[in-house]
Amino acid sequence: MLKKYQVTLLRIPGLKQLLSYQRAWLCGDVLAGVTVAAYLIPQCMAYGELAGVQPVVGLWAILPPMIIYTLLGSSPQLSVGPESTTAVMTAAAIAPLVAVNGGNYASLASLLALLVGIVCIIGYFTKLGFLADLLSKPILVGYMAGVAVIMITGQLGKISGISLEANTVFGEVVEFFGKLEQIHQPTLILGLMVLAFLFIVQRRFPNAPAPLLAVLLATASVALFHLERQGVAVVGEIPAGLPHLTLPQLSTQEISTLLASALGIAIVGYSDNVLTARAFATRNHYKIDSNQELLALGTSNLGNGLMQGFPVSSSGSRTAIADSLGSKSQVFSLVALVVVILVLLFLRPLLAQFPKAALGAIVIYAATKLIEIPEFLRLARFRRSELFVALMTTVGVLFTDILVGVGIAVGLSVIDLFARVARPHDAVLGEVPGLPGLHDIEDWEGGKTFPGLLIYRYDAPLCFANVENFKRRALAAIESETTPVEWFVLNTEAIAEVDITAIDTLTEFHSELTARGITFAMTRVKQDLYKQLKRSHLLEKIGSEHIYLTLHTAIAAFQAREQHFH
Repeated sequence: MLKKYQVTLLRIPGLKQLLSYQRAWLCGDVLAGVTVAAYLIPQCMAYGELAGVQPVVGLWAILPPMIIYTLLGSSPQLSVGPESTTAVMTAAAIAPLVAVNGGNYASLASLLALLVGIVCIIGYFTKLGFLADLLSKPILVGYMAGVAVIMITGQLGKISGISLEANTVFGEVVEFFGKLEQIHQPTLILGLMVLAFLFIVQRRFPNAPAPLLAVLLATASVALFHLERQGVAVVGEIPAGLPHLTLPQLSTQEISTLLASALGIAIVGYSDNVLTARAFATRNHYKIDSNQELLALGTSNLGNGLMQGFPVSSSGSRTAIADSLGSKSQVFSLVALVVVILVLLFLRPLLAQFPKAALGAIVIYAATKLIEIPEFLRLARFRRSELFVALMTTVGVLFTDILVGVGIAVGLSVIDLFARVARPHDAVLGEVPGLPGLHDIEDWEGGKTFPGLLIYRYDAPLCFANVENFKRRALAAIESETTPVEWFVLNTEAIAEVDITAIDTLTEFHSELTARGITFAMTRVKQDLYKQLKRSHLLEKIGSEHIYLTLHTAIAAFQAREQHFH
């Protein structure tokens, strides 16, 4: 019974987190939940419009994910729900279909959410979450910086009162500077004051709920000074009502047409989901389960498909706001859920006076915390190729879309890794006076090899990409010895496995050494490598008597052979 209970907790990590909840977290989670709710209400309504459905559907689409992700998600901080990229992709997928064939737009959006959910769940059961392992630290740093810039430029219109039509980062910036004469001064002043307030409070009182205080003070200023009469945009009326369970109309033709779009949205949504979750996990020192994230995201979309919603992913801005207020668990999502339901049922007039400029300032404030300049500098000091990957991720996210940008960065990471595998470090091992053990003679002054014995280490698995490089460098090491080499011992501590190309080249290498009267031996051979040598029959040519468990047994065998000859 206990084992069954433990398995259930393993599959529902959110439940495990809730059962181990600490009371000390409650204040931060409640403040984060209320503030996130204040932000997501106008945001999700806007994303509903962006997706092509009624604005209230944007609020409906936040409700199922908040419950489902709290139970199934592996991140205690990630905010899952409507997001701009998936909203745009939803509109792009459905609008042409409705224009050509007609149909109920809202029903097609729900059907698309169902398909996205099914794709993610299939990915979970086929354990495709390992693909997230390709997202390295430089990619995370660069990605979050790119997302931060997107968040900031997306708020330029809100804090300035300028109506911006562009939907790309650089388009928004160019249009903004081209319309500077249209700036609405009361809106800009309010936005800048809120932004200054946030930074000052955070610096002087780091534990204070600065974003929530900013929203409340900005709302009070609207009410006191009647700023809406001066043209300051407010959230305005919020529609009433809650969603209900509805199965979307299923048509074979519509399913086949939307399936490709669902696959694309699933890839983009999951990439965004796991990148954001990993970035905050790294910042706050905890782990996430990338495969579990597929299940959580898939089930969240499935829930939305059955509750009149549309495809969703994670929100970097909402997660950043919650993090800045000290959220520690998904309780903040449950608090936000309660607030949204209360607003939909009873409290809609209270949010009507929220100024959009204040919400834009909160997003900009949260975004600045995602650009980690010290991390870029650390990458530059560590390895330039790592910095290059981070910068290219940022550029890729900004110049293309998130999926293409991440794809470019992953490709660069793989190329960088491949280059290091193809041209790894190698070493000729010998003794160093006053230092126990064997060491790379290039690293230590006075290091010497054993006369007639060359112990060579190659620091990468042998494969088609590097075996010729290995052979060339090994022969060069033999040629560089002043005393003719009688034994060549390959230290395989870094060679866990070989492929067939490496086997063939090693066979050629062995034959070449034999022809020159040099004995070929191996030491520190792992069991997996030993089995591969045996299956390929290379072991027969080398001779099992020339396979040694340790470096010192290989040296002892060489010295015993020398004594035998003398």
